[in-house]
Amino acid sequence: MAASRSSSSRRAVLRRRRIFAGAAAIVLLGVVGTLTALALMPRGTDATPAGAGTPEAVTTPTPAPTPLTPEEQLLAATDDPAACAVSFVGDGVADPPMLQTQGALYAGLPIPAREGLVFAGWYATPEDAAAFAIPGRVNGSEPVACVDQRVTLHGSWMSPEQNAAEDARIPILMYHQFTERPEGLAPDHPEHWLKGNYAYIGDFDAHLNHIATTGFYLPTWDELSAFIDGRLFLPNHSVIVTDDDAHQTWLDMAVPVVDKHKVLTTSFVITAYRQDPAPSPYVLQRSHTHDMHQAGANGDGRIVNWSVPEIVADMEASAAVLGAKEVMAYPFGHHNETAKEGLRQAGWEMARTIEPGYVTIGTDKLALPTIRINYGMGLDALINLIG
Repeated sequence: MAASRSSSSRRAVLRRRRIFAGAAAIVLLGVVGTLTALALMPRGTDATPAGAGTPEAVTTPTPAPTPLTPEEQLLAATDDPAACAVSFVGDGVADPPMLQTQGALYAGLPIPAREGLVFAGWYATPEDAAAFAIPGRVNGSEPVACVDQRVTLHGSWMSPEQNAAEDARIPILMYHQFTERPEGLAPDHPEHWLKGNYAYIGDFDAHLNHIATTGFYLPTWDELSAFIDGRLFLPNHSVIVTDDDAHQTWLDMAVPVVDKHKVLTTSFVITAYRQDPAPSPYVLQRSHTHDMHQAGANGDGRIVNWSVPEIVADMEASAAVLGAKEVMAYPFGHHNETAKEGLRQAGWEMARTIEPGYVTIGTDKLALPTIRINYGMGLDALINLIG
């Protein structure tokens, strides 16, 4: 009886072992199959079974780039390492920034307009702008100076009454030729008959030193035009320096003095005779006509003998050489209404005569007066004329 129970027990154990082994084999086959399927699955395929409940991955959107400022847009559009973005600020100032060149003179600065007010200029700081401080005023006589390719200019305004109260009288100095002889041209010099035109270069040096060191403001021609219109304030302590003819003595003797003192000047060039590029950053070259610096039929200059179309053609030829119009100087100072009309039709706004006087609000732009500098006029003479 006992032997029979023992035999039954052994058979039961064997059945359980066979069942367990079979189950283990089934599980093992399932694991192997899953691993094989994963191994054969293409890379990048989502191995998560459908419906497993795993949340989908959330993609973070790329932030939109910060828009460039107008100054940054200007700088991004150029690969010039000397480029400088100039911004303009102040009450009623809406002028967009503009590109200038570091180290070069400012070019084409805007002159804003505002109803019932007179623009009083651009300044380096808000304090300078509020005080109309000449040393802090910035224009085309100044080189561009930037920090990190940027600079900000501050605009200022005044009332028409304040502008009129200044009663500014702007001198335009007129030089011609130069000599190194303090006593003037030698009697046997071929141009001794023009000896009054020949300023002693030592006097010219003293003149420009005085202008450069005593706080004179040096208006550009577009500023002078706006001043005449009553749109722009110019201080009484202003002066414009010009030379007629672009004589060789101007180039050899005077231009180095201009560079030395960094005073903005204008050279009126007869373009039929001279077509050289500007000899200095501080020298603006403007027209003394192309070929009208000669006597006409009646002995006066050609510009008062020729017709309007002839004047227009001559002035257009001059502009083609110089690349500028803006202002010219009448040869010998001769002008009449025909000459003025020729200039208007050719696109000139201003012309300088040899008539003595100062530019004021309302001056005829095509008959600008001048202060003639002759031989023997030293520093005291200049101070008596311009302060």
